[in-house]
Amino acid sequence: MSQNAVPRPPDDVATRVARRTFDKRGPDYAGEVRRLLDAGLEVMRACGTTSRARVADIVAAAGLSNDAFYRHFPSKDALVAAILEDGNERLGLYVAHQMSKSSSPEDQVRRWVEGVMAQADEEIAATTLAVLWNASGGLPGASVSTADPIAAPLHEPFAALGSVAPELDAALVAHATVGRLAEHLFAGTRPDVAEIEHLVAFCLAAARARVDGVEPVRPE
Repeated sequence: MSQNAVPRPPDDVATRVARRTFDKRGPDYAGEVRRLLDAGLEVMRACGTTSRARVADIVAAAGLSNDAFYRHFPSKDALVAAILEDGNERLGLYVAHQMSKSSSPEDQVRRWVEGVMAQADEEIAATTLAVLWNASGGLPGASVSTADPIAAPLHEPFAALGSVAPELDAALVAHATVGRLAEHLFAGTRPDVAEIEHLVAFCLAAARARVDGVEPVRPE
């Protein structure tokens, strides 16, 4: 029997050596990714919506090489998607912190709406818009972003408010609210008090909604 015909164990030498190499370099690689994410955000903020951020500018700002960039990201679009994901996770943590200041599910929903829509404030809006613009090709609503990390803090208050499918309801509300935020960002506007109140009422109504004849959707 030739050596090539001998079946290899699933955890063979090559796999173990590769794993040891990754275990040793893992912290270094995580540091590289963080530098690329932060540099990408910095370059996009500087470019605004007048020019596209270039990989060359991003790696220069990060103090890394092209090889380091392409070790982690197959393209600039992949980096932009990761920056959006990172931003959504940070926003999710921020709104969760704001919500933790209240024990009332109604007030928690209000704090969530206010926290999300606060991203349209002048100091934050320019950076968020620049990332969305790079992600969407300049077209509002074409973002590859996912709202899941932003929706997660709504699961518990929605359940407390009587939602039969709190995760689904939270996801739908998050997509609608983030979509409205994106419209404000691309238009250069900010939500007024009346719109905030309407969004809060919309979210509360979604949590309390009942659909006759429809079985509740349960997470798998």
